[in-house]
Amino acid sequence: MYGRKVKLRFLFIIIILITLILTTFLILKSLEENVVYFQSPSEIKSLPEIDKSKIRVGGMVKKNSISINSNEVNFIITDFKNEINVTYSGAVPNLFAEEKGVVAEGFLKDKNFFSATKILAKHDENYMPPEVKEALGEK
Repeated sequence: MYGRKVKLRFLFIIIILITLILTTFLILKSLEENVVYFQSPSEIKSLPEIDKSKIRVGGMVKKNSISINSNEVNFIITDFKNEINVTYSGAVPNLFAEEKGVVAEGFLKDKNFFSATKILAKHDENYMPPEVKEALGEK
């Protein structure tokens, strides 16, 4: 019915489509293992059970909640509805401060306590490093 050229073109198109689908599947599968989304304290409180995998908790650092003991930092992340206590050992970023946005990566001990392995301070689109601000003569 169809000529040899048409059958070869059809086979070529099918092979390309299968290759694209397989490639997309493999890329998405590999990203699934490496992507970690952050959850708010309210989302953590509503979890049916605690998962022992690595998660990120995001929110604001509660005012007057930061306490530093030798090399351990304790603070509270809030989303203004619920709070979660965070413990972190190590150096914190320069942008880490009270009433500022923060994302902590680590493991849940329970729905009220979080053990962080990494702290990521967030800033808004107007942020400018102090060195750049000084160089431009702005205050």
